[in-house]
Parts: sequence; structure tokens; C-alpha cells
Amino acid sequence: MPELKPNLTGSLTYKVSAGDLATAWRNDVPVLATPVLLWLSELASMRAIADTLSEGEMTVGLSHDSTHLAPTPEGWSVQISASLTQIEGRKLVFAVEASDGQDVVLKGIHVRAIVNRDRFISNLAAKADMPALGG
Repeated sequence: MPELKPNLTGSLTYKVSAGDLATAWRNDVPVLATPVLLWLSELASMRAIADTLSEGEMTVGLSHDSTHLAPTPEGWSVQISASLTQIEGRKLVFAVEASDGQDVVLKGIHVRAIVNRDRFISNLAAKADMPALGG
């Protein structure tokens, strides 16, 4: 298994479809929605370190500090890259960037945490058994 260390990178290319547009998020502009772009940066980050996690470990997203810089229309592809820049215990910091071939459309930081998968699923199941609040 490769060692978890700074400079590990992950990437992906994604073609924008109708379901990825801001119009699916109650906006009237048919461009790649920011939440989708953030999710794609999470996927690239997960790819960067996927082969380094021990059995029973997974990562969860903690935060984003990214800027959506330019619009991308339906049918275009975006290339997203993530580079692990810092390891702070179980916290992993990634530099993320996306381009649609014409513009850099996202640039920022994404933070993930390494957690025990079984414990996470157990906590989720316990919470799911509770009555929903505010519902």
C-alpha cells in the first residue's frame, strides 16, 4: 500500500449534463452548479489518497474554501485535480482546481478527515433510529 504523504494527486474528467446545472438547484441559469463542482473536487481528493487508507478506514469531508470562478455550460467537460498539501493527524488538506478547457472554473482548498468506517456507520445507524428533529 502506498504511503500517505503530501503531493499525492487525484483527478477526474466529468461531462456536464442537465442534472448538473444550476437550474436543478432552483436557479434559472443553465450552468454547472457550484454544489456539483464542489462534489467533484471531493471525488478528486478521495482518488488522491484512496490506495493509502488502511482496511476499515474511509474519509469524510470537513470543509471547502473554494471559489467558483467561471461558468461551464451543459455538454462541456471539466477536469478536476486535487493535491494533498498537508497531513495534520487524521485531517487531510487538499489544493483543488478545475478547468473546462477555456477557464479555470474552481480553485481552493478541501479538507477531509480519516475515520473508522464501522464506527461511522454505527453512529449513523444510532442517529437514524432517533426521532427526527425539526421535521
